[in-house]
Amino acid sequence: MPEIGIGIVGGGYMGKAHAVAMSSVGAVFDTELRPRLEMISASTPMSAEKYRAAYGFKRAARDWQELVEDPGVEAIVIASPQATHRAVAEAAFSLGKPVLCEKPMGGTLAESEAMVAAAEKCGCVNMVGFNYIRTPATQYARQILSEGAIGEITWFRGEHTEDFYADPEAPASWRTEGEANGTMGDLAPHMINAALALVGPVRSVMAEVECIHTTRPGGEVTNDDQGQMMVRFENGVMGHLHFSRVATGRKMGYAYEIAGTKGAIRFDQEDQSALWLYLRDGPDAQLGFRKILTGPAHPDYLPFCQGPGHGTGYQDQIIIEAKDFLEAIRTGNPLWPTFRDGLDVKRIVDAAMRSSRTKTWQSIQPT
Repeated sequence: MPEIGIGIVGGGYMGKAHAVAMSSVGAVFDTELRPRLEMISASTPMSAEKYRAAYGFKRAARDWQELVEDPGVEAIVIASPQATHRAVAEAAFSLGKPVLCEKPMGGTLAESEAMVAAAEKCGCVNMVGFNYIRTPATQYARQILSEGAIGEITWFRGEHTEDFYADPEAPASWRTEGEANGTMGDLAPHMINAALALVGPVRSVMAEVECIHTTRPGGEVTNDDQGQMMVRFENGVMGHLHFSRVATGRKMGYAYEIAGTKGAIRFDQEDQSALWLYLRDGPDAQLGFRKILTGPAHPDYLPFCQGPGHGTGYQDQIIIEAKDFLEAIRTGNPLWPTFRDGLDVKRIVDAAMRSSRTKTWQSIQPT
């Protein structure tokens, strides 16, 4: 069975998630291409060695440059701060190596555009890490929509809301510095990606973005706490999206509602193994949403568990993502979402920030 050497740039929160995923994906999905944890890099050689020992990598790199250039590293996962994404990706593509990059792609729109150009010039497999869209429930929601089961879509509402900065006494950190680390740069891309996947391209946006707590213990806050958008999709559907890191009580509020002429769908990531479906048929006394618990009949569920309703978790989303990345490498055919799909998200974020500053509707320029 062929192997591929994996190098991961960054060993923190997402670096660990990707390392665990690459260690597990072969057993879970019986992939034809089996990943080998070849090398990891971090902010210092000491940190890299710590992560190597903890996660089971063969070697630790002095820096990301050494990792990218090493011949034993055949595919690269970028799980470092977004300020490093462009440089790592361009270096990898120059050597013909596939890249899975955590979202958001670049720190700016220009950086994201450059990353897409490098990926397409290289012709290498490329993927952006939008993991939440891969839950079996949301994959099934996409299937329902593609089959027209709820009729013509008439409305979309989405949110990504959390409360890790709801307390005004929570200290300032790197998350409170710079536009790229604010809510629009950090949380918004996930739900914008979901909107694109579920409804389609966005034509225009009208947005408001604001900072609720402008100072915190340790310093001033230079980015946004929350934002909202009215959107008009290319297919004419209207919608509303809301993002917040100060939404008291919300821990993983990645949620959406989709209304159609024949039914509706609801989903909330805090109950990620359930999808709510309403179909406008049958006697009036029996109409209502029904809760569908995910099970072996739903996409990418059975490899984890044979029991319906037992559920999947956050780490499982990353394992599904690893499976898709490996399959794209094996076949040579990039799988959604590619860097260009990530650029679509970045363009919407950029337009929303312009809209908030100018108080006007902003058109989304096609990629």
